[in-house]
Amino acid sequence: MQLTPPGATPLQHGLAAHGRRPRLLIVDDQPANIQALHRVFAGDCQVLMATDGASALRLCRERQPDLVLLDVQMPGMDGHELCAELKADALLRAIPVIFVTAQDRPEDETRALDAGAADFITKPFNPTVVRARVRTQLTLKAQADLLRELAFIDGLTGVHNRRHFDDRFIAETRRAQRSRSPLAVVLADVDHFKRYNDALGHLAGDDCLRRVATALRTCLKRPTDLLARYGGEEFVSLLPDTDLAGAIGVAQLMEDTVRALALPHPGVEGWVTISLGVSAGVQGADLLEAADRALYLAKAAGRGRVSWVEG
Repeated sequence: MQLTPPGATPLQHGLAAHGRRPRLLIVDDQPANIQALHRVFAGDCQVLMATDGASALRLCRERQPDLVLLDVQMPGMDGHELCAELKADALLRAIPVIFVTAQDRPEDETRALDAGAADFITKPFNPTVVRARVRTQLTLKAQADLLRELAFIDGLTGVHNRRHFDDRFIAETRRAQRSRSPLAVVLADVDHFKRYNDALGHLAGDDCLRRVATALRTCLKRPTDLLARYGGEEFVSLLPDTDLAGAIGVAQLMEDTVRALALPHPGVEGWVTISLGVSAGVQGADLLEAADRALYLAKAAGRGRVSWVEG
């Protein structure tokens, strides 16, 4: 199995598991230092740049870089504080951090590693060494991401499982509360699925769930959106930075997309449809409870439709 295109650079060879150019964030308050690192990686990576800790933290949350190259001495939030912030955030802690600094005492390196850094490089740096260390950390991250993904995937449908949703839901709820940003949930249930299984058998039922999951996944356009199998024939979508109107639009697209599959449903003499419940504007477990109430309203109103509850 060939994972790397012919003629790829050594750095690209080590990053084939990402399936794209890796995203690298360089954080330094000196533009000359940023440009020096940019020249090393511009041909292999998408390079993001920040000159202070607060901007870097915002970029990490918005762009999810694959690795951070971080200076120690910066105004405001210094490198150690930024690294600690990243490692304290469940959504960001998997991003490896390499310190690139003029501080070269053993205690400086120890402090950086204690803060959660994956590696420590002193200035002036050797470009070949920096590239090799970045390649190593990105390759390790790609392998860890794959293992984590496999642990959080539903074996039948290929979408995320309930365990992963629960973890992400807690993290996204905390993030939304901290940043005062909207968060929405969409619950989807395959209508009269027991009748479908009874009429066609469990193998056909499994295939139906796979096709519905694939259709639902095409409706989520952003990397931060999450689709998971919630249990049985029920699916859940988590939509960060999405208000009620936006979530209703996603839910309606899901309903239309599944209906367009035109899967015959002999148990109801029609097509396979889904009912969807949408909630936004409430926090924590209340968000899920509101979506569940909305789903009940959709079923009570005749199924194959979208209902919603606003907090």
